[in-house]
Amino acid sequence: MTQWKSEIIGVGTELLLGQIANTNAQWISEQLAFHGISVYYHTAAGDNQDRLAALFRTAQERSNLIIVTGGLGPTEDDLTKEAVNTLFRQPFRTDETAKEKIENFYKKNRQSMTSNNYKQAQVFEQAHILTNEEGMAPGQIVEHEGRVWVFLPGVPVEMKQLMRDGVFPYLRERYVLSTEIKSEMLRFIGIGESALEDLLSERISNQTNPTIAPLASLGEVGVRLTASGASLEEADDLLEKERERILEIVGDYYYGSDDISIEQKVFELLKERGWTISAAESLTGGRFINQMISLPGASEVCTGGMVSYTKEAKEKALGVSPYVTNRYGTISAECAEAMAERAQHIFNSEVGISFTGVAGPSKSENQDPGSVYIGVKIGEDRGWHRFIHLQGSREQVQNKAVKKAYQLLFHTLNNGN
Repeated sequence: MTQWKSEIIGVGTELLLGQIANTNAQWISEQLAFHGISVYYHTAAGDNQDRLAALFRTAQERSNLIIVTGGLGPTEDDLTKEAVNTLFRQPFRTDETAKEKIENFYKKNRQSMTSNNYKQAQVFEQAHILTNEEGMAPGQIVEHEGRVWVFLPGVPVEMKQLMRDGVFPYLRERYVLSTEIKSEMLRFIGIGESALEDLLSERISNQTNPTIAPLASLGEVGVRLTASGASLEEADDLLEKERERILEIVGDYYYGSDDISIEQKVFELLKERGWTISAAESLTGGRFINQMISLPGASEVCTGGMVSYTKEAKEKALGVSPYVTNRYGTISAECAEAMAERAQHIFNSEVGISFTGVAGPSKSENQDPGSVYIGVKIGEDRGWHRFIHLQGSREQVQNKAVKKAYQLLFHTLNNGN
């Protein structure tokens, strides 16, 4: 192929109903990019033969590598092969290896096999067969009128094994995969998408290779860099140089790349200092500490946490002075600082953090929904707080408050305070 134009098609009504996410397409796109194959289209279709056939005809016209996942099972609504054969017009044959595997499966499990299971062993007469080590339906590759068609089961573990062991070796043997594409996601917190994009406007306007794409998510911003080169080493070199240029501009907000999360970064900073952390949570209901203890090795930095939701819980269980709660209220800077100090004391940690506020939907203590106080106490230093006002539903306010707390901790720990 002079230039790959690939398309990924997911088959299954469950995709259209939102019952499952099409994670297959995401994974395949990533793997194709690593091999220098551009993806032009993601499409999905339900279990309807006429609509599938129409989609396959469109794919034949506009793409030269079409990867289809799903619709290869034994039931009547598994229609991928029948629909695409309106294009191929090939006889089917039985793949004996797949047939034997299906029969052995039922024998080993002492189950009776219905005849429709043999449908999974049915392959196109001119197909290159890919052995499915994880399941029963084999993968198939069919070359038709200058197009390469790949058919894979929809089960992710089966699809991935067939891509790794079958599809890419086939493409490397038959075609030249000369361009390598590498991506890196730079992660920033404490700066909005529009502000970051404005600071990087010159680099974005002049981008060539790598390309630069800002992407916003809850409480943070990502910048995806994508570089192409004759080798992975060349692509890596291009990424490294662009990363350095970007960090010269917005490096104060950068906390890591790719799969790292802000809680993972805070965990690492605490571990570097040999510090521990504890939390007293009211409106967040334990979300902060749950994210921290979800990390492997969390016991090294996390000593404990308490959900003290009511005024009585803050006073009797956490030990906040009634003077504070009566004079200033439970939703106040003073209460937040006291909660952080008590968490630090009770759980014997270097860092104590707290959350109190109004998640909504109605006011509390005459404060509007979205009013949040985060208290922080580090070592012997005087405790401090941040007040923020957050928009969104009750759950969104809670999640945003936790993200804001990790942002505060990251900048505090990263700046050597």
